[in-house]
Amino acid sequence: MYNILLGGAAGQGVDTTGTILEKLLKQAGYQIFSMKDVMSRVRGGHNFTLIRFGPEKIDSHSYKLDGIVAFNEETIEVHKKQLKPGGFILCDASFAAEGKNITKIAMNEMAKTIGNPKVVGSIAIGAILKSFGETLEHIETVYKHAVKSEYLDQNLQAVKQGFDSVKKHHEHKDGAYAKWMLLTGNQAISLGAIAAGLKFYSAYPMSPSTSIMEYLAGKMTEAGIVVEQAEDEIAAINMAIGASFAGAKAMTGTSGGGFSLMVEALGLSGIAEIPIVVANIQRPGPATGLPTRTEQSDLNFMISASQGEFPRMVIAVKNHEDAFYQTIRAFNMAEKYQIPVMLLSDQYLADSSAVVEPFDFAKIKVYQAPEPIFEGEYLRYKLTKDGISPRLIPGTKRGFVAADSDEHDEAGKIIECAEMRIKQVDKRFLKLKKLAMEIQEPEFIGSDTYDTLLIGWGSTYGPIKEAVQYLNNTSGKKFAALLFGDVYPLPTKLLAEKVKAAKNIVNVEQNATGQLARLIRETTSITCTASILKYDGRQISGEEIIAAVLKEVAK
Repeated sequence: MYNILLGGAAGQGVDTTGTILEKLLKQAGYQIFSMKDVMSRVRGGHNFTLIRFGPEKIDSHSYKLDGIVAFNEETIEVHKKQLKPGGFILCDASFAAEGKNITKIAMNEMAKTIGNPKVVGSIAIGAILKSFGETLEHIETVYKHAVKSEYLDQNLQAVKQGFDSVKKHHEHKDGAYAKWMLLTGNQAISLGAIAAGLKFYSAYPMSPSTSIMEYLAGKMTEAGIVVEQAEDEIAAINMAIGASFAGAKAMTGTSGGGFSLMVEALGLSGIAEIPIVVANIQRPGPATGLPTRTEQSDLNFMISASQGEFPRMVIAVKNHEDAFYQTIRAFNMAEKYQIPVMLLSDQYLADSSAVVEPFDFAKIKVYQAPEPIFEGEYLRYKLTKDGISPRLIPGTKRGFVAADSDEHDEAGKIIECAEMRIKQVDKRFLKLKKLAMEIQEPEFIGSDTYDTLLIGWGSTYGPIKEAVQYLNNTSGKKFAALLFGDVYPLPTKLLAEKVKAAKNIVNVEQNATGQLARLIRETTSITCTASILKYDGRQISGEEIIAAVLKEVAK
């Protein structure tokens, strides 16, 4: 398995170079996991892309590097300590850096000779391919879709010059993933929404959720959907609720700051029993926080958002494949139980890329609400044994559909009757009893006999999985993990079973307060014995978890 870093200032083409390189490596048959570390600025600063690739399954990123491609000298200074023994640094011939592991080529001069200073990234791509024993077999196919036709020949020439300028450092390793899909986390959510039958998406741009709207907007005609950029997040969620009320499967997406504006309308979805899916792609808060970084700090907020009490569901996506299938499931749960369902992701998953097996359409089951059966007056909020009332779409001749943000009787008429208020609240919460039977238990990984049990949720899935595998293979001790996707209502059956064998229970989270551990304690009285918490805006890695776990176990 190899790991390279492309680094430079914003505006130097780091992101574009990384995106093209990912596609070339995938075409070579490799598994890939790449992540981006981007500052919140248009020019300058220090940005980098990590690309981890190899012929075997890859679940997350790593900070241990086989190669550094530096578009500026700052990249070398910041990251040279991360190089593995035998690792190399590739940079321009004008850089002052010296050392046996540094390869200098005149990238900027080559680009000027070619006639386009922006092809420096393509020169670097050629050099990387040669360094890792690859060929130029796929460059024309990939570049035809990556650059404008008038610049194609210049970029192909640049790749070939970069390829001829360096020596081979590694050998090609055969992989079987050329026909798999290369997706970001937000693209996977978008595709899941389309597969679920999405017809209306409204949002206001807010990183790191914006790429969902951008991707769906690019598929409007092909997928037969409407995408609306609203004037703000309040309008976005209300538009989605209105579309859902009219019978269209609807979704909105934002980050924590935008969701703060949506919470009153979330309550409207709850009391009016209008299904909606809300994607919160988390970033560090409060307020603007770190707009281009990652965190898992909105769990408590999502569970308790909006005034009053009403049933809801919160699903944390664990990886790119999971993001696709869980988005479909979020729509199914929203439609079936007539509740708001929130998808929790974060910047790490949203912007990272992974090679994913083509989706299995046999696994996809899209819920279709049954045609309501009733006699006499249609009662939109009829008191039922399971709390789910017959839902009639307005505009038909079968009955009048009333909805309001006030409390109401069975017909939807506004009331202030204490007895009916109690009945309607209880009716809504009856849904949770049936929903509980469909809650997914966390995934258990690791040794069946263990002393230490790690607990995580959402995007910590990959790093924890790699950490547990490594610890079991090297430490002489036994470890296991429970990795949660459904976080509210919290599944407790497997948790209660697995903690019995654990001497140490360690929660691993990307927040400062251990929000999942707190939820577990409130729900089950199970208390974690230690916490590994990271909240600097950077995703925790498997190596960091390994070091922290061994430190905690040693105590």
